[in-house]
Amino acid sequence: MEKGLTVRKIVIAGVLGAIAILLGVTRLGYIPVPTAAGNATIMHIPAVIGGIMEGWGVGMIIGLIFGVSSFLNATVPLFKDPLVAILPRLFIGVTAYLTYVGLKNVNQYLAIGAAGFIGAMTNTILVLGMAVIRGYMTLGVATTVAITNGLPEAIVSVIVTLAVVAAWKKLGSAGRQKSKISGDL
Repeated sequence: MEKGLTVRKIVIAGVLGAIAILLGVTRLGYIPVPTAAGNATIMHIPAVIGGIMEGWGVGMIIGLIFGVSSFLNATVPLFKDPLVAILPRLFIGVTAYLTYVGLKNVNQYLAIGAAGFIGAMTNTILVLGMAVIRGYMTLGVATTVAITNGLPEAIVSVIVTLAVVAAWKKLGSAGRQKSKISGDL
């Protein structure tokens, strides 16, 4: 992975950030569920993918975009608080990246799946933790939401992250291979 800011990293951060915004604005990133939270989300997944594919910095930028989008589109007081809506989201791509890097030499698929799970749980635990600290909900309610929404969100994150990152890596490596029809004439 290249160090520093590259055109590729800027483009990927922009595209994944735009996907995060699109998921929020169109409400496609919210899955209605009959629980205390009302919705499960997949909006954190672009930050997870960005962290895995391009490093913690890109993951953090996409998390920031997700957090700001969540803050600007908030319909409940909980997410009108930047300490709840923005701050925790900065760490989604960072923890996904660190998990991926820590496990990639063991098994690529395990590393990608674990990064998807940890990134999603980072979102759940930090947002709910901040909501408790800021007095928006009790620890009991936060625990219930973490179990009923957080775990299913993490499972969906594993599946989507594995599918997208595995395909992306396969496409990326295909471009570096020699063509089967190339050769000396």
